[in-house]
Amino acid sequence: MKRRGCSLSAVGLAACLALAGCKEAAPPAPATPPAKTQTPPAPPPSAPASATDSATAPPASTPPPAAEPPAAKEPEWIQAKTNVPRSGQKSATLREVRAARNEGFDRVVFQFDGETLPGYRIEYLDGPAIRCGSGDPTEVAGQGRLQISLQPAQAHDENGQVTIASRERTAALPVLQELEQTCDFEGEVTWVLGVKQPQAYRVLELHAPTRIVVDVRH
Repeated sequence: MKRRGCSLSAVGLAACLALAGCKEAAPPAPATPPAKTQTPPAPPPSAPASATDSATAPPASTPPPAAEPPAAKEPEWIQAKTNVPRSGQKSATLREVRAARNEGFDRVVFQFDGETLPGYRIEYLDGPAIRCGSGDPTEVAGQGRLQISLQPAQAHDENGQVTIASRERTAALPVLQELEQTCDFEGEVTWVLGVKQPQAYRVLELHAPTRIVVDVRH
Protein backbone atom coordinates (compact mmCIF):
# COMPACT_ATOMS: atom_id res chain seq x y z
CA MET A 1 0.00 0.00 0.00
CA LYS A 2 2.77 2.41 0.77
CA ARG A 3 4.55 1.69 -2.48
CA ARG A 4 1.38 2.37 -4.38
CA GLY A 5 0.94 5.49 -2.51
CA CYS A 6 4.44 6.53 -3.30
CA SER A 7 3.94 5.62 -6.91
CA LEU A 8 0.84 7.67 -7.05
CA SER A 9 2.55 10.40 -5.38
CA ALA A 10 5.35 10.37 -7.89
CA VAL A 11 2.87 10.19 -10.75
CA GLY A 12 0.83 12.93 -9.23
CA LEU A 13 3.89 14.96 -8.71
CA ALA A 14 4.89 14.54 -12.32
CA ALA A 15 1.41 15.43 -13.43
CA CYS A 16 1.39 18.46 -11.26
CA LEU A 17 4.70 19.54 -12.62
CA ALA A 18 3.49 18.98 -16.14
CA LEU A 19 0.37 20.95 -15.48
CA ALA A 20 2.33 23.66 -13.75
CA GLY A 21 4.69 23.95 -16.76
CA CYS A 22 1.77 24.38 -19.12
CA LYS A 23 0.06 27.00 -17.03
CA GLU A 24 3.09 28.88 -15.92
CA ALA A 25 3.04 32.36 -17.46
CA ALA A 26 6.11 34.12 -18.70
CA PRO A 27 7.57 36.36 -16.05
CA PRO A 28 6.27 39.85 -16.42
CA ALA A 29 8.49 42.23 -18.31
CA PRO A 30 10.08 44.80 -16.09
CA ALA A 31 8.04 47.96 -15.96
CA THR A 32 9.32 50.65 -18.29
CA PRO A 33 9.76 53.85 -16.35
CA PRO A 34 7.66 56.65 -17.71
CA ALA A 35 9.48 58.84 -20.20
CA LYS A 36 10.59 62.13 -18.78
CA THR A 37 8.82 65.10 -20.25
CA GLN A 38 11.40 67.59 -21.42
CA THR A 39 10.44 71.23 -21.19
CA PRO A 40 11.78 73.17 -24.15
CA PRO A 41 14.14 75.93 -23.08
CA ALA A 42 12.63 79.38 -22.88
CA PRO A 43 13.56 81.60 -25.83
CA PRO A 44 16.17 84.24 -24.99
CA PRO A 45 14.74 87.68 -24.30
CA SER A 46 14.52 89.73 -27.43
CA ALA A 47 17.08 92.51 -27.70
CA PRO A 48 15.70 96.04 -27.50
CA ALA A 49 15.10 97.62 -30.85
CA SER A 50 17.88 99.86 -32.01
CA ALA A 51 17.37 103.51 -32.75
CA THR A 52 17.44 102.71 -36.46
CA ASP A 53 14.66 100.13 -36.25
CA SER A 54 11.98 101.61 -38.47
CA ALA A 55 9.24 99.55 -36.82
CA THR A 56 9.85 100.77 -33.31
CA ALA A 57 12.03 103.89 -33.60
CA PRO A 58 10.26 107.23 -33.17
CA PRO A 59 9.81 109.13 -36.41
CA ALA A 60 12.64 111.51 -37.22
CA SER A 61 11.79 115.08 -36.36
CA THR A 62 11.33 117.39 -39.34
CA PRO A 63 13.37 120.58 -39.04
CA PRO A 64 11.24 123.72 -39.02
CA PRO A 65 11.13 125.60 -42.32
CA ALA A 66 13.56 128.45 -42.70
CA ALA A 67 12.11 131.78 -41.73
CA GLU A 68 11.21 134.03 -44.61
CA PRO A 69 13.27 137.14 -44.78
CA PRO A 70 11.31 140.18 -43.77
CA ALA A 71 9.94 142.15 -46.66
CA ALA A 72 11.47 145.54 -47.32
CA LYS A 73 9.50 148.22 -45.50
CA GLU A 74 7.78 150.72 -47.74
CA PRO A 75 9.02 154.26 -46.94
CA GLU A 76 6.44 156.47 -45.29
CA TRP A 77 4.95 159.62 -46.75
CA ILE A 78 5.80 162.50 -44.42
CA GLN A 79 6.01 166.28 -44.29
CA ALA A 80 8.36 166.52 -41.32
CA LYS A 81 12.12 166.99 -41.53
CA THR A 82 14.28 163.97 -42.45
CA ASN A 83 17.87 163.73 -41.29
CA VAL A 84 20.14 160.77 -42.20
CA PRO A 85 23.77 161.75 -41.44
CA ARG A 86 26.76 159.88 -42.88
CA SER A 87 30.17 161.15 -41.87
CA GLY A 88 33.73 159.88 -42.16
CA GLN A 89 33.49 158.84 -45.79
CA LYS A 90 34.63 160.19 -49.12
CA SER A 91 32.37 162.73 -50.83
CA ALA A 92 29.98 161.22 -53.35
CA THR A 93 30.08 162.95 -56.73
CA LEU A 94 26.67 163.95 -58.07
CA ARG A 95 26.45 163.09 -61.76
CA GLU A 96 22.83 163.53 -62.73
CA VAL A 97 19.59 165.12 -61.54
CA ARG A 98 16.34 164.29 -63.31
CA ALA A 99 12.63 164.71 -62.66
CA ALA A 100 9.53 162.96 -64.03
CA ARG A 101 5.85 162.41 -63.37
CA ASN A 102 4.70 159.09 -61.94
CA GLU A 103 1.29 157.73 -61.02
CA GLY A 104 0.32 159.68 -57.89
CA PHE A 105 3.61 161.55 -57.37
CA ASP A 106 6.44 163.50 -59.01
CA ARG A 107 9.91 161.96 -58.70
CA VAL A 108 13.34 163.60 -58.49
CA VAL A 109 16.43 161.38 -58.81
CA PHE A 110 19.94 162.27 -57.63
CA GLN A 111 22.47 159.86 -59.14
CA PHE A 112 26.07 159.47 -57.91
CA ASP A 113 29.36 157.89 -58.98
CA GLY A 114 30.46 154.68 -57.29
CA GLU A 115 28.50 152.84 -54.62
CA THR A 116 28.63 155.27 -51.70
CA LEU A 117 25.50 157.20 -50.77
CA PRO A 118 25.89 160.54 -48.99
CA GLY A 119 23.86 161.50 -45.97
CA TYR A 120 20.89 163.80 -46.49
CA ARG A 121 18.71 166.35 -44.73
CA ILE A 122 15.31 167.12 -46.26
CA GLU A 123 12.84 169.73 -45.02
CA TYR A 124 10.29 172.31 -46.13
CA LEU A 125 11.62 175.84 -45.75
CA ASP A 126 9.65 178.47 -43.87
CA GLY A 127 11.42 181.30 -45.69
CA PRO A 128 13.16 181.79 -49.05
CA ALA A 129 15.89 179.53 -50.41
CA ILE A 130 19.41 180.83 -49.73
CA ARG A 131 22.53 180.47 -51.87
CA CYS A 132 25.27 179.09 -49.64
CA GLY A 133 28.17 180.99 -51.26
CA SER A 134 26.74 184.49 -51.09
CA GLY A 135 23.98 184.10 -48.53
CA ASP A 136 21.58 185.78 -50.95
CA PRO A 137 17.96 184.61 -51.24
CA THR A 138 16.82 183.14 -54.53
CA GLU A 139 13.34 182.89 -55.98
CA VAL A 140 11.95 179.41 -56.64
CA ALA A 141 8.54 178.89 -58.27
CA GLY A 142 5.67 177.48 -56.23
CA GLN A 143 4.14 177.99 -52.79
CA GLY A 144 6.34 175.34 -51.15
CA ARG A 145 10.11 174.91 -51.11
CA LEU A 146 11.47 171.44 -50.31
CA GLN A 147 15.20 171.67 -49.63
CA ILE A 148 17.46 168.63 -50.07
CA SER A 149 20.99 168.87 -48.63
CA LEU A 150 23.46 166.08 -49.49
CA GLN A 151 26.61 165.59 -47.39
CA PRO A 152 29.38 164.61 -47.89
CA ALA A 153 28.85 165.24 -51.58
CA GLN A 154 30.09 167.42 -54.43
CA ALA A 155 28.74 168.52 -57.81
CA HIS A 156 32.17 168.93 -59.42
CA ASP A 157 35.10 166.67 -60.29
CA GLU A 158 38.68 166.70 -59.00
CA ASN A 159 39.60 169.44 -61.50
CA GLY A 160 36.81 171.73 -60.31
CA GLN A 161 34.64 171.16 -63.39
CA VAL A 162 30.91 171.07 -62.65
CA THR A 163 29.25 167.69 -63.13
CA ILE A 164 25.70 169.08 -63.41
CA ALA A 165 25.44 171.46 -66.35
CA SER A 166 21.89 172.70 -65.75
CA ARG A 167 21.50 173.99 -62.18
CA GLU A 168 18.17 175.79 -62.62
CA ARG A 169 15.30 173.97 -64.31
CA THR A 170 11.63 174.58 -64.87
CA ALA A 171 9.44 171.52 -64.46
CA ALA A 172 5.89 171.43 -65.83
CA LEU A 173 4.72 168.58 -63.60
CA PRO A 174 1.55 168.20 -61.50
CA VAL A 175 3.28 169.31 -58.26
CA LEU A 176 6.91 170.08 -59.08
CA GLN A 177 7.38 173.55 -60.64
CA GLU A 178 11.13 174.20 -60.49
CA LEU A 179 14.47 172.68 -59.40
CA GLU A 180 17.47 174.80 -58.40
CA GLN A 181 20.92 173.98 -57.03
CA THR A 182 21.74 176.49 -54.28
CA CYS A 183 24.98 175.04 -52.88
CA ASP A 184 28.13 173.09 -53.82
CA PHE A 185 30.59 174.04 -51.13
CA GLU A 186 32.79 172.27 -48.54
CA GLY A 187 31.35 168.82 -49.08
CA GLU A 188 27.70 169.86 -49.26
CA VAL A 189 25.37 169.96 -52.25
CA THR A 190 21.90 171.49 -51.87
CA TRP A 191 18.91 171.54 -54.21
CA VAL A 192 15.56 173.20 -53.65
CA LEU A 193 12.37 171.84 -55.21
CA GLY A 194 9.68 174.44 -55.86
CA VAL A 195 6.23 172.80 -55.52
CA LYS A 196 2.72 174.19 -55.97
CA GLN A 197 2.11 173.72 -52.26
CA PRO A 198 3.72 171.60 -49.51
CA GLN A 199 2.79 167.94 -49.96
CA ALA A 200 3.88 164.73 -48.29
CA TYR A 201 7.11 163.24 -49.61
CA ARG A 202 9.13 160.05 -49.21
CA VAL A 203 12.80 159.11 -49.67
CA LEU A 204 14.29 155.97 -51.22
CA GLU A 205 17.91 154.78 -51.34
CA LEU A 206 18.63 152.78 -54.49
CA HIS A 207 21.69 151.07 -55.97
CA ALA A 208 23.04 149.97 -59.33
CA PRO A 209 23.31 152.84 -60.05
CA THR A 210 23.61 154.66 -56.71
CA ARG A 211 20.67 157.04 -56.23
CA ILE A 212 18.70 159.01 -53.69
CA VAL A 213 15.10 159.41 -54.83
CA VAL A 214 12.61 161.96 -53.53
CA ASP A 215 8.93 161.50 -54.40
CA VAL A 216 6.42 164.33 -53.81
CA ARG A 217 2.81 163.22 -53.65
CA HIS A 218 0.24 164.85 -55.96
